[in-house]
Amino acid sequence: MPLSHLGRAGKAHHRAIVSALSCVLGAGALVGCDGGGQDTGFSPRPTPTSPDTAAFSGMPPSALASAAASAIASAHASASAAASSAYARASEFEASVEAEAARASAAAEKALKNVTGRGNALSEVGMTGLPRNQTSGLLAVLVTITNKTDHKASYAVQIDFEDSNGKVVETEFVGAENLAPGKKEQPIAFSRQPPEAKLTPRLAKAQRY
Repeated sequence: MPLSHLGRAGKAHHRAIVSALSCVLGAGALVGCDGGGQDTGFSPRPTPTSPDTAAFSGMPPSALASAAASAIASAHASASAAASSAYARASEFEASVEAEAARASAAAEKALKNVTGRGNALSEVGMTGLPRNQTSGLLAVLVTITNKTDHKASYAVQIDFEDSNGKVVETEFVGAENLAPGKKEQPIAFSRQPPEAKLTPRLAKAQRY
């Protein structure tokens, strides 16, 4: 409808609508738009101002980065210390196991020193070969000692490793001490010969004492 056909109130309302649309569509026009003196329902937005840096708390970015680096370094140091401690404990445990195996072997060899024949406990001892991929290529047998009596007993076992001609190339001793009735232990007898050596383990002696 032409503006000439509008009354004064109509013209004022039209100007208010145009002014409001201009404020909405014009880039950055919201600031400073007053609707031509009319109440359009829009309130002016305040002009953005720079933040008051005095109101901030904490450390500046460079200090934060430094603190983060320090925390990471501390975490790495703690992890390294923990790894070293775990390795030390594992090494101590391995040394303890080896020492106990050496002691048990010496005790078994001593117990068999004066035994004639093959001993009194052959029926309580069995052997099972272990795959070389589980023993770093070494020939090894799992010796199963079962106390079939009704009282505690100790056992000494001699394993001979023979070549293809039946010649004993190596002898190992394993044992079990204070084994309760019905219980079993499974020490491992290793041959320390080179992996390429073709040897056969044989149960030579087994003594209960």
